[in-house]
Amino acid sequence: MHTMPILTIQAVNHLLDALKDFLDKSEAGFAMIIDRGGAVLCQHGNIAESTDPAIIAALAAGSFAATKELALRIGEEEFSALHQEGEHSQIFMCAVDNDTVLVTIFGPQTTLGLVRFYSARTVKRISAALQESRTNQRAGPMFSPQDVQSIQKLFGH
Repeated sequence: MHTMPILTIQAVNHLLDALKDFLDKSEAGFAMIIDRGGAVLCQHGNIAESTDPAIIAALAAGSFAATKELALRIGEEEFSALHQEGEHSQIFMCAVDNDTVLVTIFGPQTTLGLVRFYSARTVKRISAALQESRTNQRAGPMFSPQDVQSIQKLFGH
């Protein structure tokens, strides 16, 4: 399992670009990247005003975790994707890596095939952006010596 990187503005912009491109090509309405604990890392698109993305993220993470346990029970390590279909909306969730999931909500304006096709490309872009963030974090200190001095002064040390 990877550690979740601290996302810089640049990293979030890379994630947003990936989501925007994904929604444009797949014709889905809303997509978000969540961690396996249910926190929203990034989101783009439109969903009903009464829908809280944080609740959707928490429920999606729980659903993904439950399905992982189901997969283990039948001899699989994990199912990499989940799909639920309702009368008016569908949700498609796919693993990005061990820590993150791409959640897509779409209606009759598109098809599951189109969403699945473009999600595969998007997952690669998201994974690369997250890996770059992890690498950059390891490359150097988060705070410069001047930052540390300023923080020490702030707290009277």
